[in-house]
Order: sequence, then structure tokens, then C-alpha cells
Amino acid sequence: MTQPTPTNHEIKLSKKRYIVSKTDTKGIIEYGNDYFTEISGYTQEEFIGKPHNIVRHPDMPRVIFKMMWERIKTGNNILAVVKNLSKDGSYYWVITEFEPKVDPVSHNIISHTAFRKAAPQKAIDTMIPIYNKLLELEEEGGVEMSEKFLRAYFENRDTSYDAFIEGIVAQEGFRQLLFTSFRKMFS
Repeated sequence: MTQPTPTNHEIKLSKKRYIVSKTDTKGIIEYGNDYFTEISGYTQEEFIGKPHNIVRHPDMPRVIFKMMWERIKTGNNILAVVKNLSKDGSYYWVITEFEPKVDPVSHNIISHTAFRKAAPQKAIDTMIPIYNKLLELEEEGGVEMSEKFLRAYFENRDTSYDAFIEGIVAQEGFRQLLFTSFRKMFS
């Protein structure tokens, strides 16, 4: 499946709905909810069995996905601001979190469920220049160079990636409780 050509059309997500998808441990889609189908533009038949990166926007630095996979493969969550690509080339911004499913007998991770909601404009505006710099560095010196920059970026601000993202996403109060409750429904 070839990736669509990105357009300048942004899909504004509902603040009251969540995109949910489930992949195996290699990132192959096993499930997507109705909102995932609606926003991505792909039918269930088109995305089931396909790599989740069919919705990866080329404006997203590879280092962000490298960090995500390093975390989720070990059963750890990561909060990320992500620009995704729909089938028609439109884009949409999300905050994404992950929940691993662990086999009760082997204790191995057998799948990952991703929960996405609309990203606040503050988070998008903050991440765009950072992502642009990371993309520039990846073009120049690969993921290693962008990863080195990212580590230094947070060290120079005396913070961690997680604290920085939580600060710009501002997941507080009722919204965080709702997001957590929604995730439990799919666990």
C-alpha cells in the first residue's frame, strides 16, 4: 500500500471522541474503532493486517517512533504528540498513549492498544519547531543525530521528555480521569 501524498487540509478531531487501535508486537493493526476508520479514511478491510505506519505523516521525525517502540516493547507507556496522515492526504494531530496486553501465562507482551485524542493547539505549536529541527537533523545525520539533539534539548531545560510533554499537553482533572477510564474499557 503506497502512502498518500500529504495535503494542507487538517482534520479537526472531536474533543469528546477517542481513536483506538490495537497492534501486535510488530505494529501490525489488529483492530481499529469506528472513529479510527472515520478519521483515517481507511476501511477495516484496508487497515487490518497492515503496519500502523500507514498513518505516519512524513512531518513526523523517526526518532519519536524509535522512542515510542523502545518504551512500549518493555511495557512502559509514553505520551506523545503525533501528526498522522489520513488516506486522502489530510492530517490530524493527536495525543497518544499505549496500553500493553500481557499474556497471563508467559508474561510476555502480546499486543499494544493505542488511545488517541485531539491534541491541544498549545502542544502542536510547541512541537512543530522541535519536529522540524529533528527532521532536518535526520536528513543530515540520521536518527542518531536527532536523538542526540533531543536528549540535549531536555537536559538543557532540566526536564525529561515525559515531564515536558505532560506540561504542554496539560492532562489535568476531569479530562485525565476520562481518558484513563476510557483506556480501562479497552484493556
